[in-house]
Amino acid sequence: MKKALILTGLIAAAALLTGLTATSRAAYETAPYTMLQKDGPVEIRDYPPLTIVSASVPIDADRDGRFMKLFGYISGKNEKQEKIEMTTPVFMDQAGGQSKMSFVVPAKVAAAGAPGSGADDIMVGTRPPGRYAVLRFNGLQRKANEEQALAELRQWLAVQKLTPTGEPVFAYYDSPWTPGPLRRNEVMLPLPLPAAKK
Repeated sequence: MKKALILTGLIAAAALLTGLTATSRAAYETAPYTMLQKDGPVEIRDYPPLTIVSASVPIDADRDGRFMKLFGYISGKNEKQEKIEMTTPVFMDQAGGQSKMSFVVPAKVAAAGAPGSGADDIMVGTRPPGRYAVLRFNGLQRKANEEQALAELRQWLAVQKLTPTGEPVFAYYDSPWTPGPLRRNEVMLPLPLPAAKK
């Protein structure tokens, strides 16, 4: 009887936590995309251009400062002293020896003109439109989790005879205090866009 009560309590707590996590995530505007295909945990998506604010550090540097710089920007430390809503996901990618973290600027703010950062180490720009193969996975933001998810996505692409055109991008949707099993994480690999019709 006692074990049954404990089990019932654990199930109820898990259900509540799952609901709270989903509600917390749903409270934020999410970067738009069009899903073209779904195969289990893998989706093919088209993304429109996105206005982003980014901070970069060398790949081998301590990365802890990027989030707080970007959080400062949306909290009003920008050229308009404008507070900007948080969005999902947070994009993470590497290029040219740099590790970059990007927040997506909400659509209304982007349409009105995102404020400049007023800082050399925070860049406001545009993420170009693109087609991506995307694999969803859970767990904490750990290198081992990222590598496993990336390997699974590359294997799926190989079976489909699709060749990525660039480096992986990781997308994180949940707060740091969300338990690993309940997190929505994604690894994305760019694919060729179809040729424009003449």
